[in-house]
Amino acid sequence: MDLLNIIALAIALAMDAFAVAIATGVRLKRVSLRQFFRLAWHFGLFQAMMPVMGWAAGLTVRASIERYDHWIAFGLLAFVGINMIREAFKMEEDARQKQDPTRGLTLVMLSVATSIDALAVGLTISMLQVSIWFPALVIGLVAGVFTVVGLHLGKSVGSAERLSPMAGVLGGVVLLAIGVKILIEHNAVGFLF
Repeated sequence: MDLLNIIALAIALAMDAFAVAIATGVRLKRVSLRQFFRLAWHFGLFQAMMPVMGWAAGLTVRASIERYDHWIAFGLLAFVGINMIREAFKMEEDARQKQDPTRGLTLVMLSVATSIDALAVGLTISMLQVSIWFPALVIGLVAGVFTVVGLHLGKSVGSAERLSPMAGVLGGVVLLAIGVKILIEHNAVGFLF
């Protein structure tokens, strides 16, 4: 794999992290340096780790992972997205009491959900008999950068007070749409069409 292919792959894998970062920025409205770091670090780390894990697993577990990875990603994104939509409709809730998506279990779930495709990429790279270390590093760095940019964009949109309730719903819908997109890409909902 040449550098251009690795960068293109990294950008494609970072799109889900970018969209989730925008939704997170919209929801938070004000994002601290610590929140920027936590989300970018975790998204980048998970994006870098997943291909390594997939590469290490090789062909032995490929069939098992491919059957369910899209459902796992969808479930995690749907859970977080539905919670975001539900919270957007709770008018009495104080903004300071909202759960911070850059902390705890939500952060881990988002990190796994946005990087599960990278696991399949690692499996593919192992079949090509290519070293995983440099591609994993590039994938992680690109995901981290895209996360920071996405958070900044989301924060800019979310800080407009009149857009706040709609922004929370929009963020949840974006997460659900990413989950559905993953299912469609894996032909998991083909029976519906």
